[in-house]
Amino acid sequence: MAANPASGPVAVRGSWLFDGTGSPLIADPVVVVAGGVITGIGFAGPAPAGVPVIDLPGATLLPGLIDLHVHLAFDAGPDPVAALADRDDDAALAAMVLAGRNALRGGVTTVRDLGDRGYLALQLRGRPDLPTILAAGPPLTTPGGHCYYLGGVVEPTEPAIRRAVAEHADRGVDVVKVMASGGTLTPGTRQELAQFDAALLRAAVDEAHRRGLPLVAHAHAVPAIDNAVAAGVDGIEHCSFWTAGGNAASDEQIAAIVAAGIFVGATLGQVSIPGVAPPAEVMRRLPQIIDIHRRLYAAGARTVVGTDGGIGPTKPHDVLRTAPDMLRGIGFSPAEALRTITSVAAGVLGLDRRKGTLAVGHDADLLAVDGDPLADPTALQRVRQVFIGGRPVR
Repeated sequence: MAANPASGPVAVRGSWLFDGTGSPLIADPVVVVAGGVITGIGFAGPAPAGVPVIDLPGATLLPGLIDLHVHLAFDAGPDPVAALADRDDDAALAAMVLAGRNALRGGVTTVRDLGDRGYLALQLRGRPDLPTILAAGPPLTTPGGHCYYLGGVVEPTEPAIRRAVAEHADRGVDVVKVMASGGTLTPGTRQELAQFDAALLRAAVDEAHRRGLPLVAHAHAVPAIDNAVAAGVDGIEHCSFWTAGGNAASDEQIAAIVAAGIFVGATLGQVSIPGVAPPAEVMRRLPQIIDIHRRLYAAGARTVVGTDGGIGPTKPHDVLRTAPDMLRGIGFSPAEALRTITSVAAGVLGLDRRKGTLAVGHDADLLAVDGDPLADPTALQRVRQVFIGGRPVR
C-alpha cells in the first residue's frame, strides 16, 4: 500500500500549507521529510540542494487526518455485523487491513478503533501500510447488551467490571470503551436506556485510570450520559441525549459536561449514496441532535469528532473528510474544524508531540488536496497524495 521509503530526504512542494495549529494558509511551502519525520519546512524558496522534489501545484498540504472513533472490524457494508460474524479471525483481519488502507487512501493517517472482536485491531498496530492504530479491543457491555457479539460481555457487578478492565489493560489496549447505553447495531437494546449505573462506571474509570488508561463511554441515553459524567469518564461518544420520544438536553446537563472537561465525541461525517440512507429514526432525530451539539459547543464543551466509520455504507472508513462541513454547521470556524480533526485529535490521543501538526520532528504524515479546504470543505474530497511516515501511499 505504501511505497518503499526513499533512500534519502524528499521534499514535498505545494501551493499552500495548513499546519494544524493556525488559521490562515501559508503560501509556497516546501516540506522536507527523511527517516519518517519532518526535517524541515520552508516557504517561498527552493528545496535543499540535491533533494528530490515531489511537486504538487495547486495543492494544500496539511497534517494527516485523525479519526477518534472507527470500527475496522465492520466493513461499511449493508450488514456489517452479519459480515463479521461470517468471517473467521484470519478473514476478519484481512478485511480490517482493507478498511485501514481505505482510510489511509482518504488521508486518515491515525485512527482510534473503539470496538473490535477478540482484540484483532491490536494485531494491526505498527504496520507501515496502515494508519497508526490505537485500539480498545472488545467494548465492555452487559449480557445481551450493545455489541455483545464482539466478546466484551461483563456481568454488571463491580468485581466483574474491574476484572474486565484489568484484562483489557493486560492485553495492551490503548483505551477502554464501555457501552453505557444501547445502540442501533444491536437489536433488543434500546438507545434511551442505560446499561451500567454510575457506580459501575465509576469502578471501571477508577480501574482504567489506575492502569494509566483513558476510558470513553458510548452513551446515547440521557441517564447513561448522566451516569458517565458522574463517573468521571474521559470521553462520551455520541452524546445524543436520546429519549423514547426525541432528543433533549437541559442546560444543567450541558453545564455539567463542560465543568467536568469531558471530551464530547460528536458522531459526524457521512457520504451520500443513491438509494442508501442511515436508519430512518436517526435521520428523524438528526436536527435535534445537531442542535444539542451546537449548544454543547457554544457552552464550551471540548467537542471532537469520531465518525463511527465502518458501521454502514454511508460511513466508509475514510468518511472523516466530510466532517469539517458538519462541524461548521454546529458553529466551528473553517480553521477550527480542520484543527479539530488534526491537532486537537492528536492531543486527545496523547500524540500531540508526534502527530496532528506539520512541524519539524513530527511524524511525516501528510495529506495533499486540490484547492483551499478553508474556503471550500469539499477540497478534502480531492486527494492528490497521502504520505504515511514520509512514504507516498499508492
